[in-house]
Amino acid sequence: MGSPAGVETPDLVSLTDIRSAASRIADKVRRTPVLPTSLVAGKLLYVKAESLQVSGSFKIRGASNAVASLSADDRARGVVTHSSGNHGQALARAAAAAGITATVVMPRGSPTVKQLATTRYGAQVVLVESSERVTAALRISAETGAVLVPPFDDPAVIAGQGTVALEILADLPEVATVVVPVSGGGLISGIAAAVKGLRPTARVVAAEPELAGDLAESFKGGQRVMWPSELTDRTIADGLRVPAVGELNWQHISRYVDDVVTVSDEAVLAAMRRVVLEEHLVCEPSGAVAVAAALVELLGATPAGPTVAVVSGGNVDPNLLAEVVAPERHSRLPTVGPLPQHNHHQPGKLRT
Repeated sequence: MGSPAGVETPDLVSLTDIRSAASRIADKVRRTPVLPTSLVAGKLLYVKAESLQVSGSFKIRGASNAVASLSADDRARGVVTHSSGNHGQALARAAAAAGITATVVMPRGSPTVKQLATTRYGAQVVLVESSERVTAALRISAETGAVLVPPFDDPAVIAGQGTVALEILADLPEVATVVVPVSGGGLISGIAAAVKGLRPTARVVAAEPELAGDLAESFKGGQRVMWPSELTDRTIADGLRVPAVGELNWQHISRYVDDVVTVSDEAVLAAMRRVVLEEHLVCEPSGAVAVAAALVELLGATPAGPTVAVVSGGNVDPNLLAEVVAPERHSRLPTVGPLPQHNHHQPGKLRT
């Protein structure tokens, strides 16, 4: 991959980094199952059930690897991060296990269930406007000396998230397509690096809500773009409302990801309903985005082998879960904005 003259391209996370992370966090995370589904008749669709993970999402992998990688001096300073919820509670849990302090900056609109879980692990939660979460975390780090552990734009976090792919490939070595939800890009960066390192012929597809489709636009145009938070905040998938993928994440996505599929919020909620009722697996809207995109993929073509959709989290607000599974859900669900049809976004190239 090229880069402009005088501009260094950051080192990408390697398969060796991901394997090292797997060894480092083996006693801190749960090995989640790859489960066959009956969601598409005649098609091999599996889910990687990270909703069953410790703390309810894949985020514990990256958080645990980041904390385990800190020096003794850094641990003494404590950690701080910004998060819509899942990374925050994962870092809080990892910090508690390591005996260090944690502060988590969260948007005021974060689900209460995620706020409470974060404080339950002993972290201090600071609520701010969504657009202020990054600057608030940086300010706290500067004022207190706490080490900033980014939710996605960090090599240790990416390597930890990549361990998801090691498990997928161990359980299903013939996998043809892996569909991954995208917010800041930490999960897909690690998964894509591992998949392309171990099974280069497999496709890696990013899944994104249309109402937070910054990556789709970036991918199509070949350069990273940012959406304002007032746009991304419209989606029901609260864990995917980050305005842009991280810079290091964009480098991984540009190198390794084959396609981006965007889905409407209505498609996300329909997929969530089916996963809960038909597969008996609780998931949050963000965790259902990859399933919604996989359903699009499988209806449009027949892959040369199994498809795995990563169900990334299960930390759903109980009231929303009740709305989604209720028979009259269409009349009871909150209004989340326009619901356009899904789109495919073919690979773009980095501008050099």
